[in-house]
Amino acid sequence: MNDTSSISGPIQHPASPVLNTIESVCEEYGILSLSRQIEACKDLLAKDPFIDVAILGQFKAGKSSFLNSIIGKPVLPVGAIPVTTVITRLSYGQTEGATVTFLDNRKSRIGLDEVELYISEAKNPANEKNVEVVDIELPHLTYYEGLRLVDTPGLGSVFKYNTEISQEWLPEVGMAIVAISVDRPLSENDLALIRNLTEHTPRVVLLLTKVDLLSPDQQGEVVRFFKSTLKRELNRDFPVLLYSVIAETEFYKRFLDQMLLALSRNRGNEFEGILRHKIRSLTRNTISYLEIALKTSLQSDEDRDALKKLILDETVNYDLIQSELSLIARDSKQQTRPVIAEYLETTHRLPLTKKLLKALSEEMPQWKGNLWKLTRRYEEWLMETMTKEMDALSKTEYKHFLGTLKKAHASTSRSTMLFRNLLDKNIEKVLGITPTSIEWNITVTEPSHPDIAFVHPFDFHFDLLWFLIPMCIFRKLFETHFRKLIPKTVEAHLSRLAYQWEIRINKTIDDVRDQAMEYVKNELATIDALLSGMQSRTGSTSATIEELKQTLDQTAE
Repeated sequence: MNDTSSISGPIQHPASPVLNTIESVCEEYGILSLSRQIEACKDLLAKDPFIDVAILGQFKAGKSSFLNSIIGKPVLPVGAIPVTTVITRLSYGQTEGATVTFLDNRKSRIGLDEVELYISEAKNPANEKNVEVVDIELPHLTYYEGLRLVDTPGLGSVFKYNTEISQEWLPEVGMAIVAISVDRPLSENDLALIRNLTEHTPRVVLLLTKVDLLSPDQQGEVVRFFKSTLKRELNRDFPVLLYSVIAETEFYKRFLDQMLLALSRNRGNEFEGILRHKIRSLTRNTISYLEIALKTSLQSDEDRDALKKLILDETVNYDLIQSELSLIARDSKQQTRPVIAEYLETTHRLPLTKKLLKALSEEMPQWKGNLWKLTRRYEEWLMETMTKEMDALSKTEYKHFLGTLKKAHASTSRSTMLFRNLLDKNIEKVLGITPTSIEWNITVTEPSHPDIAFVHPFDFHFDLLWFLIPMCIFRKLFETHFRKLIPKTVEAHLSRLAYQWEIRINKTIDDVRDQAMEYVKNELATIDALLSGMQSRTGSTSATIEELKQTLDQTAE
């Protein structure tokens, strides 16, 4: 995601030969799983070493409020609901302002007062403006020069509002601050995030927000609990900082300032350490795959085929997994429309009907003219009102429609994780090697909002006979008829809204399934390549492993 000026000419960084070797090895041995990590390292080498300090965590952990407090200016929107919808980066700049980069690479310069229009869920729902990233420059961040503070969408949602949601962006992280609100416990998701981050950066800091909710004794108790839990679960000590935007902010801010200032002033060495950490992680993963190739290269062709059958047994069979994932997708898709329809029926049909009847009763007395004019005015009002109401429902309530997509995402993720665990266990059982599992996440692009269109309420235009109907006698009768049409019209449009969202959600469920199958296919292809035809490459494989191990020793942190 770095977008600063590229270094002219060939890359001369000392890490380049190591990265080139790893890339060649992965290409030679068919190791597809490491391509993303390789690209992240190449991106760091090719760009000016901006150190990205990412603020990550579950939604409503106080990330945006924390950043506003740190920079001393309410630039980022905050609210009672999850707010941030795109990656937002803040750094030193000579002129105050912001640059919006769109998914089609267009850029637009805006003022700080316009930032919320592009990064907030309220003003840019589901990132309908197709924003990739917003870069904010502030002259008073000169003391953080060389750093870029990054606000990320919360991790509590599976949805990817732009091309790189928080988890997909992890390989870019230079330093990570994991924000956790003290009003909730340390979750499995938090531990998984921290574990994943250690693959990408040597600097991970835990930030406990909203500590004003606790007394000093309670704060100490929570810090001890978090430290002991992290030590037990991850076998590593992590810095734990406290923060509040309500009370004693300057006191808490002082400790973080010291950390960020040290990072800024020592940017060159810090950048080298971050790059070295990423390449060491990549090197270890490459060695893990090569050890599988080396182990099988020592076997005869007959024995190697037998090993392949044991490792790639029926539990990790592609067709079996494809059938399982297809079944998950099918069952979820069948429930999509009933789930949406039930929610709309139980929550919105009656209130919306009453709302429209009241509005119609207030509007109709103002309508004048014969039956034809009255009917046309009624149709115009109904079309305008119903389109507006359906559009509002779609934009404000759509998250209640996504239950089957969340279920499909969770079930698919569990199935692919089970596949990975079974594959690893088979490799360990047959070859005596414990593979290094590569972190992998299904990314879910939130379904696009449907275009709301009005459905005509009349089967027969009896108003064509207007010249035969005296309105002074029959107007009340037709007004009653118009009112009676409202419940059926509401029901029809809610049904249509459910259908429109069903199409989009089910398409996304299919995308989730396809991503999982692509991952499974790549993993099976990688392992199959490492288990096949390696007999003549024993020497070269062994030499490559030793070379990479020497690289690990030389880049010891």
